[in-house]
Amino acid sequence: MKKQGLLSLVSVLCLAAASPASAQDKVIIKLGTRAPVGSTWHTHLQEAAQKWTELSGGKVELKIFAGGTMGDEGEMLTKMNNNTLQAVAVSTVGLHVIAPDPQAIDLPMLAKNREQYRCLLGKMTPKLEALLADPYREPDKTKKKPAVVVLAWGEIGFTRFFSTTPRPTLAEMRTSKMFSWEGDPDSTKAWQTAGFKPVVLSSADLVPSLQTGKIDALCYPPVLVLAGNMHSKAKYMLDMPYSSLTGVTVAKKEVWDKIPADLRPKLIEVFRTASAKIDQEVRKMEDDSIAKLQKQGVTLVPVKDQAEWQKTMEEVYKTVRGTVVPAQAFDDVRKALNECAQGK
Repeated sequence: MKKQGLLSLVSVLCLAAASPASAQDKVIIKLGTRAPVGSTWHTHLQEAAQKWTELSGGKVELKIFAGGTMGDEGEMLTKMNNNTLQAVAVSTVGLHVIAPDPQAIDLPMLAKNREQYRCLLGKMTPKLEALLADPYREPDKTKKKPAVVVLAWGEIGFTRFFSTTPRPTLAEMRTSKMFSWEGDPDSTKAWQTAGFKPVVLSSADLVPSLQTGKIDALCYPPVLVLAGNMHSKAKYMLDMPYSSLTGVTVAKKEVWDKIPADLRPKLIEVFRTASAKIDQEVRKMEDDSIAKLQKQGVTLVPVKDQAEWQKTMEEVYKTVRGTVVPAQAFDDVRKALNECAQGK
């Protein structure tokens, strides 16, 4: 009887010890994004989260925090650094906090059309993913940066200039109070080099700053301008694509490595598939957004001096190379783009 009692006690203790371990086996990844709630990006993220649960048998849970509830891109990356978040979906502009190299893809007036852009993205992403997995390098090895795994790359759309008054020339656009991303001083310097008067703001303050007149121009994708109702103030759009804007979804490598190795490729594939669907929708959304913006009172302003813009950008590249983006990344992008233009 004593022996049976002892065995029962041992069984209970073993079960008690096993329960916390089982709980610890579950990996919870909280993902922050500024994508509007209910948008294409948000919808596909929710679908990806559901598929992760199904594929992992509930061992991996992806929680989505959309609509900027976790702050702007810089704040979300800080929260990922302190583990409040374990993943983020941001633009290459925001990602410069970890590594500035991906921003080279989206330099202004480089890719001339979507085909060149897609080719460039395909050529550059393997190098960039390897870099992001180990962001510590000279001369900034001491700065604390999380190594990340790229879940997906995707199009946000081509940016265009919106302003409160028509500005058909570079000289007139330079007179505006132009929005510049907070936390990216090198990009602000590039705006200044091009002769602009940048106003540094958090992206969360963009709309109220338009309303108060703190800024009167911005360079943003039409899809997001429409979604944020920015065109209620910025009613004039320069009829010239300025730069691509690329989104990237990343997860902290130290958390990602807790997921069983055989499961990781399947989970990434879920995101890559979702990203491909989003890209197709974004292309259509971009055209639809421009049409809707026009119907809602936005005027397309013809560009009077395209050659002057291009000439100025070539001068700006001299500042960008080695400051906004590392020289090697800049050179790699120019080389890849030349190959894309030649059909290689």
